[in-house]
Amino acid sequence: MPVSPLLLSQYLPAQQNVLTQLSEHAKCVLVTGAGGFLGTALCRFLRAANIKVIGFARSDYPHLQELGVTLIQGDLQDKNAVIKAMAGCDHVFHVASKAGVWGDKASYFEPNVTGTENIIAGCHQHNIKNLIYTSTPSVTFSGEDENNIDESQPYAEQFLNFYGLSKAIAEQIVIDSQSAQLNTVSLRPHLIWGPGDPHLVPRVIARAKAGKLKLVGKVDKLVDTTYIDNAVYAHLLAALELNKSSPRCAGKAYFISNDQPIFMADMLNNILSVANLPKVTARVPSKLAYWVGTLLEWWYLKTGNQNEPIMTRFVAKQLSTSHYFNITAAKNDFDYQALVTLEQGMMQLKDSLKVSQ
Repeated sequence: MPVSPLLLSQYLPAQQNVLTQLSEHAKCVLVTGAGGFLGTALCRFLRAANIKVIGFARSDYPHLQELGVTLIQGDLQDKNAVIKAMAGCDHVFHVASKAGVWGDKASYFEPNVTGTENIIAGCHQHNIKNLIYTSTPSVTFSGEDENNIDESQPYAEQFLNFYGLSKAIAEQIVIDSQSAQLNTVSLRPHLIWGPGDPHLVPRVIARAKAGKLKLVGKVDKLVDTTYIDNAVYAHLLAALELNKSSPRCAGKAYFISNDQPIFMADMLNNILSVANLPKVTARVPSKLAYWVGTLLEWWYLKTGNQNEPIMTRFVAKQLSTSHYFNITAAKNDFDYQALVTLEQGMMQLKDSLKVSQ
């Protein structure tokens, strides 16, 4: 099926170019977690290039069907369902995972680790050549500052939640699965945001409106973020590289970001600004936040409360430490660069919030 110039015209020239090239190799693509923020955006890009997309998700998503995605409802833990959904595909974007900061081990390991093992099994059974896995920078985070670290940083020795641990194990499974029959790459985008974001942006806005948004720590720390279109662009570029005879990114993991470290306070206040809300200035000492998180985790476990505490040890450390990354490897190995700047992304976020109000 030919690429549609009309559909591609909504994207930047570099995005159009990579989609056109990828359409020469990818005839049918599986996207797990297709109904999520990144999954939906990825499906939208792929469909603009008239690439057939099979979306695998646990729920029904009419907006995906409107894009022309063939939606298959299923659970990553159901090996038979996963393998069946992968029939006829030549690429897999394994985006789905259970994210979050709270929950027991099984609730993370079953979808994130077992689910990834099932994806690998499906790739082998259907002779699928290329697997692009969405990982997370949380695989290296142990509660300390991460200042311009690169992929030589080892996995964390101690994890503050089961999400980071399960993703580290799953990422290692993907890396170890690299072979002559299956090319794999793992991408670690940090703090994806933008129009349609169901996580960071609405949470910041809701807490600000409720008067519960506070900065943690006395000193502002730099963090990397990733605008949604840039996160998708990285996935497309990595997939295109995997199709080469000697792909530079095969069997490796990469940090992905906008390459514009920003103070956490400034990032939060930028979001509040485009939402026409006042700046947040109130601060909580980092040690107090960590103590409160520790106490709340103990109490929730003791009482069997399944809800997410308003503060956890992980969140306290995330908000009071730096997280910015050296993405030279992604630039060198599959020519990644952020096409949409933070400033441009904020303008698009502002426009989307106006429409949704």
